[in-house]
Amino acid sequence: MSIEQDKQLQRFKERGYQADLLPKTKKQQTWGTFNYFSLWMGSVHNVPNYVAVGGFFFLGIAPQYILLAIFFSSIMIAGIMILNGKAGSRYGIPFAMSLRASYGEKGALLPGILRGCIAAIMWYGLQTYTGSLALLILIGKIWPAFLHIGGNFQFLGISLPGLIAFIIFWVLNLLIGLGGGSILTKFTALLNPLIYILFGGMTIWALSIGGGLRAILMYLPQQISNEHSSLIVFFMIVNANLAVWAAPGVSASDFTQHAKNFKSQALGQFTGLVLSYSLFAFSSVTILAGASIHYGVDTWNILDIVTKWDHLAATAFATLVLLLTTISTNATGNIIPAGYQLAATFPKKISYKQGVLIASVLSFLICPWKLMENQVSIYTFLEIIGGILGPVLGVMLAHYFVAMKQTLSLDKLYLAKGKTGYYKNGVNWFALAVTLVATLLSFIGKLIPSLAVLSGFSWMIGSFSAFILYCLAFLLFKSSSTLKEETK
Repeated sequence: MSIEQDKQLQRFKERGYQADLLPKTKKQQTWGTFNYFSLWMGSVHNVPNYVAVGGFFFLGIAPQYILLAIFFSSIMIAGIMILNGKAGSRYGIPFAMSLRASYGEKGALLPGILRGCIAAIMWYGLQTYTGSLALLILIGKIWPAFLHIGGNFQFLGISLPGLIAFIIFWVLNLLIGLGGGSILTKFTALLNPLIYILFGGMTIWALSIGGGLRAILMYLPQQISNEHSSLIVFFMIVNANLAVWAAPGVSASDFTQHAKNFKSQALGQFTGLVLSYSLFAFSSVTILAGASIHYGVDTWNILDIVTKWDHLAATAFATLVLLLTTISTNATGNIIPAGYQLAATFPKKISYKQGVLIASVLSFLICPWKLMENQVSIYTFLEIIGGILGPVLGVMLAHYFVAMKQTLSLDKLYLAKGKTGYYKNGVNWFALAVTLVATLLSFIGKLIPSLAVLSGFSWMIGSFSAFILYCLAFLLFKSSSTLKEETK
């Protein structure tokens, strides 16, 4: 660390910022290409993603187009993660601080809470619940009587065995979250080989029992929706996949802050995401279609397949890997960002670990099992998350690349008490106004019945309209005092 950087960090500490929020030094930026390549591998193969693919079949589109839509969306996801993570890799700052550059130290509270608290905590609870279902299957196979504990007892809609499994898995997620990024990279390095053993084996199994690749590519569920054309359904699938990554895409800097350089995170994320999603697309379509053909029942949840197996060792291995992939996904996309955001919202009172603990408690209290009652509830959830966070991403990209020209002043982000940063009042009103307008546009399909088809494109509409509107606002009003101050 240079003498100047050491003085800068000391200055920021004296201003009351927790160590978790400080810019990472070159010594701390140790993640290379392989770290990012492996980081997202485990995040793709998780239960909600398989449930989403199961839902795609019911939209009435052929399996090969589902494969193509998932591959196309993976390229877009990789691009988003790389571009919105550039500030993190260049300056070593987490999402909570890069958000301040776009919205101001006070203005950042609203989008920060939307992503780091509401979206992250909702996803945190959902992923924990889906993982607990896998744990319940495993315990039930080993100890069948466990599934009958408590009889007809229900706790806000969940049985006693389900509640016990949820609490156990909730604690495991909490422990990984408290370990932070250093524990996560070691965890994913051990997990990735197991993922390919499991899903590679399940893919071969599904090809065998489903009558081969030709039969699988011709599979359609018994009940399908013909409400939309194939082209519209194709982009609805793309939007759904992007909505899954709406939250991590916004907070990409939480992970790129550890990068050795921009090239490392760009190459690692692109190859890791595109390759893992390509393999996921083929395995998910093959497994779900093959099992549906074999069992004669349309299957939209991979856990339903594992439950039908009679081989204890195979079931135990499959559920164990599903548990681990869910923890990996939860940590990268939800637990860590929630911890950082809560610490940034109350920088002098809450540390990262305290933020993780608070987020964990809230993820329990929202009763996440209500979010996964059926396919409709999941799609509604994705539409809402995509519509809320898409505009935030659009504003952040437009601000950093167009308005700021990829240059930030850390002294204006890590403010001393009573000092002025990029904005005299601490709020970029242009950013908030654009976010509000773009959010309304993203839900236009819900607001105007005649445009209902657009509700399936909430993330796309929100993010693209926010980017365009912010660029236009900057070009038209950059002479104003607010935007003059912003780009100094």
